Amino acid sequence: MAVDNDVYNNLSWWNDDQPFATLEAFTPARFKYFHKVLTTRLGIDIKGLKVLDIGCGGGLLAELWAGAGADVIGMDPSGPSLEAAAAHAKQSGLEIEYRQGVAEELPFADGTFDLVYCCDTLEHVTSVDKAVSEAVRVLKPGSYYLYDTINRTFQSKLAMIKMAQDWKSTSFAPKDLHDWAAFIKPEELHAVFRRHGLDNQDLVGFASNRSQFQVLRDIRLRAKGKITYGELGRRFQLTEHKDTSVVYGGYARKATS
Repeated sequence: MAVDNDVYNNLSWWNDDQPFATLEAFTPARFKYFHKVLTTRLGIDIKGLKVLDIGCGGGLLAELWAGAGADVIGMDPSGPSLEAAAAHAKQSGLEIEYRQGVAEELPFADGTFDLVYCCDTLEHVTSVDKAVSEAVRVLKPGSYYLYDTINRTFQSKLAMIKMAQDWKSTSFAPKDLHDWAAFIKPEELHAVFRRHGLDNQDLVGFASNRSQFQVLRDIRLRAKGKITYGELGRRFQLTEHKDTSVVYGGYARKATS
């Protein structure tokens, strides 16, 4: 099964009754973790940081970083997504630069950015190795790469492929949004990091603390059209979690030389 990346050209962002609203509701949990890492653990002031968002989509994470004072450039291959991102940023009074491009060929000079992040993207690229290599290239020595992606496990196949995409009684994501074979085990990703001079510093999961029964009930309500995609996402109450079997993330540091 091939990933259908054209879905990003054909669906609306920032609409509570469209599938990407579920992703919007998941975004604050990831930003909370990254913000904590930078400010509390690493003692880095976000204000004024030159930040690159690889695979920015409609600007969900970019707006949170810009709102925290970072100088953000968002990149994505989807022109319609970038148009939606720019329009929403303007409406929100945020200054974010958006450019069209792919993770494997970044149009920036070496060492341009203080921080690079890549979320919900590595499972969609044509080459994880090239995407990581390019991210490291444009990152300043000693700076940090933040990421999240999907693990390749039985649990992720059940949750992200069967329940989210394939089964009509539970589906809440576009068909063929993800391909299980393109998911990445943490040890595989961290091996790629090491090849390109990144030292992984942390590994966390992102999951719901609610019971499986509650989550399944809400997924079925969405499939029946009784709640919006956004409401489903909010009911998940996604949070940083010890379970890395489905969605995981972390941060890595680029070598100083």
